[in-house]
Amino acid sequence: MHDDRSLVEARLRRVLDERLRPAVYPESVPLRVAVWHAPGEPVPVAEGLAAEPEPIEVGARWGAPWGTSWFRVTGTVPEAWAGRTVEALLDLGFDENMPGFQCEGLVYRPDGTPVKGLNPRNQWVRIGAPVDGGEEVRLHVEAASNPVILDYHPFRPTRLGDKDTAGHEPQYTLTRMDLAVFDETVWRLVLDLEVLGELMAELPEDSARRHDILRAVDRALDLVDLQDVNGTAERAGAALAGVLAARAVPSAHRISAVGHAHIDSAWLWPLRETVRKVARTTANMTALIEDEPEFVFAMSQAQQWAWVKEHRPEVWARVRKAVAEGRFVPAGGMWVESDTNMPGSEAMARQFVHGKRFFLDEFGIENEEAWLPDTFGFAAGLPQIIRAAGSKWLLTQKISWSRTNSFPHHTFHWEGIDGTRIFTHFPPVDTYNCSMRGGEIAHAARNFKEKGRARHSLAPTGWGDGGGGTTREMVAKAARLRDLEGSATVAWETPRAFFEKAEAEYPEPPVWVGELYLELHRATLTSQARTKQGNRRSEHLLREAELWAATAAVRTGFPYPYGELDRIWKTVLLHQFHDILPGSSIAWVHREARATYERVAAELTGIIEAAQGALAGEGATPLVFNAAPHARAGVPAGGAAAARTTGGTTLSPRPDGGYVLDNGRLRVGIDARGLVVSVHDAATDRETVAPGRAANLLQLHPDFPNMWDAWDVDEFYRNTVTDLTEADSVTAAGDGASVRVVRSFGASRVTQVLSLPPGERRLVIDTEVDWHETEKFLKLAFPLDLHAERYASETQFGHVHRPTHTNTSWEAAKFEACNHRFVHLEEPGWGVALVNDSTYGHDVTRTVRTDGDRGTTTTVRASLLRAPRFPDPETDQGVHRFRHALIPGAAIADAVREGWRINLPERRVTGAREVAPLVTVDDDAVVVTAVKLADDGSGDVVVRFHEAHGGRARATLTAGFEVGGVTATDLLERPAAGSPAPERDGNRITVRLRPFELMTLRLTRR
Repeated sequence: MHDDRSLVEARLRRVLDERLRPAVYPESVPLRVAVWHAPGEPVPVAEGLAAEPEPIEVGARWGAPWGTSWFRVTGTVPEAWAGRTVEALLDLGFDENMPGFQCEGLVYRPDGTPVKGLNPRNQWVRIGAPVDGGEEVRLHVEAASNPVILDYHPFRPTRLGDKDTAGHEPQYTLTRMDLAVFDETVWRLVLDLEVLGELMAELPEDSARRHDILRAVDRALDLVDLQDVNGTAERAGAALAGVLAARAVPSAHRISAVGHAHIDSAWLWPLRETVRKVARTTANMTALIEDEPEFVFAMSQAQQWAWVKEHRPEVWARVRKAVAEGRFVPAGGMWVESDTNMPGSEAMARQFVHGKRFFLDEFGIENEEAWLPDTFGFAAGLPQIIRAAGSKWLLTQKISWSRTNSFPHHTFHWEGIDGTRIFTHFPPVDTYNCSMRGGEIAHAARNFKEKGRARHSLAPTGWGDGGGGTTREMVAKAARLRDLEGSATVAWETPRAFFEKAEAEYPEPPVWVGELYLELHRATLTSQARTKQGNRRSEHLLREAELWAATAAVRTGFPYPYGELDRIWKTVLLHQFHDILPGSSIAWVHREARATYERVAAELTGIIEAAQGALAGEGATPLVFNAAPHARAGVPAGGAAAARTTGGTTLSPRPDGGYVLDNGRLRVGIDARGLVVSVHDAATDRETVAPGRAANLLQLHPDFPNMWDAWDVDEFYRNTVTDLTEADSVTAAGDGASVRVVRSFGASRVTQVLSLPPGERRLVIDTEVDWHETEKFLKLAFPLDLHAERYASETQFGHVHRPTHTNTSWEAAKFEACNHRFVHLEEPGWGVALVNDSTYGHDVTRTVRTDGDRGTTTTVRASLLRAPRFPDPETDQGVHRFRHALIPGAAIADAVREGWRINLPERRVTGAREVAPLVTVDDDAVVVTAVKLADDGSGDVVVRFHEAHGGRARATLTAGFEVGGVTATDLLERPAAGSPAPERDGNRITVRLRPFELMTLRLTRR
């Protein structure tokens, strides 16, 4: 037989495009339209409904950037349409290729009841099925004219990302406002042909099934009268019944589809717009649930649920009903889908505390899965945190974006730094916006790497980011794919149902140990430095506020600020969302974040000062409050006392220019260029800086990645580097014990102060950069005379080791990595730590010197600033301040201690009395990360701590109050299942910890 496949396939495409799809709505009449443009920010629904609109015609331009326009559409259903299904088609000027990235609308009835969202792939509103004819139609549309930031030519700088710079030019053209007859028979035929055509294209060319489908499609097209599609669609559909009824083979891959709409809590739109995106999507999904009995929708991010509850109570009522029916499922158990690389230990824990508690309080639902499809890699401390929150599963998809190495598993156990394992799944469909296209389903089955051992995968299905979620077309396609020969099978299931099946069929999956590093988006560790500094400062201020308020509450009756701390924590957690903290949002988002962090700092500082005042009392004695988890200068951890000073620092000139700083423990040589050419450790008689090299070296690279400007730094940036060695001035600072260095380069200026605190083994470097570069990357380099095959970077509740070599492509791909407060490098017996107060990105490289001693130079570089132009064309412009400290001779214990020190500076207060700590621990390896009162208001004291050095620990925790009982708890302060009762002798509690083990104790007070 002659091969006519291409002929039939081309025929199918044209008939669908030009005849069948247009025939879904065979008759239409125009609606009358009027519009009112809200001045400024969005207005309450009642105000929008009450406003008096002006007439507007289809074809007119509307919608200034970030504006809100209220459309009123009215009309009458023709009497001749009686008995038929009628829908309103409301096209605000959509581009169907951009669901979620342009204008959107929410439809209301005149009484303010929300109906559903309007989106590029979801433009219809059901009027009646059937109608009587003659009905009066009146609908209101709250339309958001969000500008298109990520356009067909992506990553081009635009001023549209901030309402202050976006201008007022209308963005959209009103395209269609009609009442139309909906022909469900034609609609079903279209879906039959789409499913079969898409399946056919994925089957082998020589397969019998492909040819069976081809012949059936050809017959069906023969039966369609192209001049009377609506009259002949039913008979054409009947010709397809046989191939649609053929059942899947028993070995077919099994896909659990879950309705989904990944909504970034801020990205190419501000937070306030996300509130409305969520309302539109939840209105859509609750409506779809009512129409489709098998459909299940899952939504993560408790913050987004809280927004619906607060801002759209009518939608919230529908959501609650659907949740009670088990059809609208809270997922993930986190406050937002946060970044997981940069949030600190306590912040990462509180993401789960606040997320899970919201779903428990509102619905009595306990989430057992972490749901993070779009997060940019996963820190190695996360498995333990997930377990400590009472969860046991993880879903993500983003690792499939890695550019160098293909991850070897789709279902596996992920093992964290403490040995905790989490059952983890990466959907092989490779998207969290699955639309049930045949190509996606076939890709999931082909791509699944566990074949022969497992058969289940998950497909998050629906348009995200304001695209409206799952559509009725996706549900209809899934129904056809439920059990179809040649395809994977598809069934709507909750995340829990999927994980239970997947875990049961694959009880011993492979194990991946350590971080899940995304080989992409590495620059998110540096972009938008002020946002990252705001986060770091807020995390440590929250620690102080809880510590001092709890101490004051127990000691003096100080009113513990439960409500304030809860609200501030949620604000900080929101800003850890994976496009805010990583610096990949528009200018508006980061401008608001800076203002928010300033307010948070002011409020927390007020709480801290009030609590410290209550503890110290009225008096003139100088006291130092130490919020760090280690004693320093005679002040106990978590207490206040008079500080001791030891020794001094001398400053002397070098013969060839520059200065020498010496405090008896370190001698630091700073040359005439302001570069550190020597850091001599007196205790070991060891030089820190590599021979012939200089530290404190600022290096400037060009930074123009191939795409994803704010997200990416491509490895070729290293090919070109400018060492900033020229100094405007190198002078003794005013205190006589530090050196001030000023440099100019390009349009920017750097001022550094290098100091050597008395009695301390640390060189402190304060850097102020007035940054006005474009598409540049600024690094601070420390070439060390050190041979190390691996180094340690702090992560949540411990540290992770990474190699310094590039033996394989996996190591080579980690050319930019994340640390929290420290990076530590060590050869047996001697090490160096670099600690920081606000930076995250870094790189470590090593070379072997070809002359002299042929030793190894290991260089650690802190990433300071970038200057990408998309999506914020003014990224990081202005003044920034950083603090780093170099600690020669440092063991990992020193790195841990100094990392806390630089982030929690002493607070000096005058008062009447010293303050004993509320809790003490007798082993510095056991680091207390939180001391607070229990969230339930009981007055119990909660203490969270972990082993921080990577070894075993046995420690005694002593309470500075009368303890009535002690309970080991999970992160939500509930008794931890399976945990033995801690040993207690009065107020002394003995704990034994594995390497990096996390523990939370709840102490009742007598």
